[in-house]
Amino acid sequence: MTRTLQQLFDLQGKTALVTGGSRGLGLQMAHALGEAGAHVLLSSRKAADLEAAAAELKAAGINADWIAADCGQEEDIHRLGAETLQRLGHVDILVNNAGAAWGAPAEEHPVAAWDKVMDLNIRGYFILSQYLAKHSMIPRRQGSIINIASIAGLAGNPRGMTTIAYNTSKGAVVNFTRALAAEWGPHHIRVNAICPGFFPSKMTAGTLKNLGEERLAAGAPLGRLGDDEDLKGLCVLYASDAGKHITGQWLAVDGGVSVVMGG
Repeated sequence: MTRTLQQLFDLQGKTALVTGGSRGLGLQMAHALGEAGAHVLLSSRKAADLEAAAAELKAAGINADWIAADCGQEEDIHRLGAETLQRLGHVDILVNNAGAAWGAPAEEHPVAAWDKVMDLNIRGYFILSQYLAKHSMIPRRQGSIINIASIAGLAGNPRGMTTIAYNTSKGAVVNFTRALAAEWGPHHIRVNAICPGFFPSKMTAGTLKNLGEERLAAGAPLGRLGDDEDLKGLCVLYASDAGKHITGQWLAVDGGVSVVMGG
């Protein structure tokens, strides 16, 4: 029998790992998955931040746990994967969200900073996806991987924004998503990406200050920045059976900025 819309979006009984989940966009998506019924496990580097985020989720009636790990380090990623499977049993949904940025003119950008951004923003996505696919998703023949890219991965920057490594890493995330979706489709693993625009967060605070929130909002056709609800719907669509025929796709959640910037 055809399921109702509510049944298609229902994540009851599902498990989800959200990296970079202690604040900002990661915590917003953790709320969304938990509100749809999933058991959510958060990860980031700082235990205190994770403890506070998990308490916030639990106060909202969400089943939440956390594991501190550095997703820029291969050994720590493998430990995170193993401990996650020990806690949850399996992983249905992986949200690769942990990320870093570095601002410097391209001609002066430190190579060490380039490596740090690449290691966290794309290498870490690959290592964690590989681990959970091998140890959970491929044997169970199911899974949804949601990669957080950015509109910075679709085009160049507005004048005054110099983040060459970040842009490059997020462009890589978009095609990593396509390639992985094509390869893992036969295992019934879906892989999709979200490309957020400008959202107020700790990572974007410097950019918003330098470029001006009002100026950036005015440059969006919808005339505003993202808020603490704007990723929820797409995240649950990708994670749930409502999106079971969607894979290898990216969608910008940016108020239309990428339309006028040529993304």
